[in-house]
Amino acid sequence: MLCVWMMLLGGLIFHCFCSAAGFTVSKLVTLIIGAIWDILLGINLIARFIFAPLFIIGFLICKYMTTQRNDNKEVIELSQQNLVPRRYSFADLVAITDHFKDKLGEGGYGTVYKGQLRGGCFVAVKMLVNSKFNEEDFTNEVSIIARIHHANVVQLLGFCSEGSHRALIYEYMPNGSLDNYISSAVELQPFSWEKLLQIALGTARGIEHLHGGCHVSILHFDIKPQNILLDQTFIPKVADFGLARFFPKDHDFVSISNARGTMGYIAPELLSRNLKAVSCKSDVYSYGMLLLEMVRARRIINPKGTCSSPSLMYFPSWIYENLNEGGDIGLENVSELDAVIARMLCVVGLWCVQKKALDRPSMTRVVEMLYSNIDSVQLPPNSLSFHHHDSSKLLESDSSTELLISETVERSS
Repeated sequence: MLCVWMMLLGGLIFHCFCSAAGFTVSKLVTLIIGAIWDILLGINLIARFIFAPLFIIGFLICKYMTTQRNDNKEVIELSQQNLVPRRYSFADLVAITDHFKDKLGEGGYGTVYKGQLRGGCFVAVKMLVNSKFNEEDFTNEVSIIARIHHANVVQLLGFCSEGSHRALIYEYMPNGSLDNYISSAVELQPFSWEKLLQIALGTARGIEHLHGGCHVSILHFDIKPQNILLDQTFIPKVADFGLARFFPKDHDFVSISNARGTMGYIAPELLSRNLKAVSCKSDVYSYGMLLLEMVRARRIINPKGTCSSPSLMYFPSWIYENLNEGGDIGLENVSELDAVIARMLCVVGLWCVQKKALDRPSMTRVVEMLYSNIDSVQLPPNSLSFHHHDSSKLLESDSSTELLISETVERSS
């Protein structure tokens, strides 16, 4: 057998001649190399035309799913924060309200209709009239209110701003306002004292959230029984932001140029001739009057529906004098627990209606007092302020079913 090295195609090939078999090793090597080359070529073709597209498709799918997850996360976050509440067309409102068939209430700023969304959820649709907001201002105000999320604040679900049509869509409160249950003029079963305490606590927590739990501080300016709405389980929710003002949380005061609120519940500093700026303590005053009205109204309701009690304007002084002299508030046929609750509501209410805003507790402190033992909450000093107000100066406010954004809200510079 003769074996030699040969130069072939620029490379060395070991070539053997086998005389016995008539077959060369070089042929075998050439066949093996050819087979390997064919395999590599096949793998290249497979990778190019099969695996590459699969890889690209897989990459695109992964990228899409990642993007989709991020988009969904953003949508969920926006939905939770309600930064961009759903926008409805006027045609949508016509369908939701069945051509505005069921009117719930009407006031100076518009009319409220009961509606139903496609999913069956009932809503309150507030159709604004004579709105002075431009598109940008209206949307900005909507975005602020839409970001309020609390169990004791009515939730904004959407809005409409189409041409001259402006509307707000809120969750529907089937049990109406607190006023319906504490007013002797309405023939409804009055709440028990325990229920009144629960409503007082829920309302306080709602106002507390407006003052410090949102991304901005919100001064309501119109806390009263008509603006405390009750859901299907009688959970209270603060409603009607028609007179509300928004200001940075690091500011203690907000500048205003005119009084706002409802006479009987409006804080005395808002009636000052030197009115320039007010704080959240104005809402505290209104809340205190709300508590005292709850006690006064509940006290005067009897099975015959007749009333006999000092008016709301004089009731704080009357109640203070009685409690300060060791007396009671004239409750009849009540349990010891009911008497304790009534006294608690009165004492906390009297603290809230102190003449000087600085002497009033914060809403956080109010919540703490309502949760505390009655013996730990003492009567405040006799620094009350109750004046005879000219009824002609009464500041108009929407009814209990009205949920709106005020056209008269003034922005601080």
